[in-house]
Amino acid sequence: MYLPKANAVESGPDVLELLRRAGAGHVVSFVDGTFDATLMPFLVDDELRVVRGHVARANPQWRTLDGRSVLMVVPVTDAYVSPAWYPSKREDPKVVPTWNYEVVHVHASAVVHDDPVWVEQLGRDLTAAREAVRIERADGAETWSVDDAPGDFIARQLRAIIGIELLVDSIDAKRKLSQNRSVADQAGVSAALAGSNHDGDRAVARSMLAE
Repeated sequence: MYLPKANAVESGPDVLELLRRAGAGHVVSFVDGTFDATLMPFLVDDELRVVRGHVARANPQWRTLDGRSVLMVVPVTDAYVSPAWYPSKREDPKVVPTWNYEVVHVHASAVVHDDPVWVEQLGRDLTAAREAVRIERADGAETWSVDDAPGDFIARQLRAIIGIELLVDSIDAKRKLSQNRSVADQAGVSAALAGSNHDGDRAVARSMLAE
């Protein structure tokens, strides 16, 4: 990842927050001259050492993953930034559009788990974690549990997925949130994004204010 010092996220808790806020990432592998990628919902441990997730059994990528090095690209937020939002453009018109974003790259070794017990535990843990996030975001509906569905139905669904464990080698995390602009320009960007009717724009505005 191209990672200027000003954009690097070096704090473990901050990296963990980005990963958990996203909750899913693209697992990219390279086998026999061909790239493959799958969006995978995941959980990450507090020490940033292990990522657990699953893919569909019908997805052929998992058959080539065991023991391989992979890259998981985790997009968190992103938004277009217009020079029209910079107060400084009145004094200096030499400005161009850009893009603000938060992203994490996880470099890891993959372990495939075709084990019903492992996969069921993952399913329960992943469901509990995401349901908690949903409730925290004020969805308003009651929490759903794996046990709310018939056992034989859940068993069939679990047979349709494969567990993937990523043993983390390194992580690069980046926040590009107008850090190279003046305080006034940053305020102009965050205010414009906060007033957007697009959820993604407002998410970037919240990240800028928290930075």
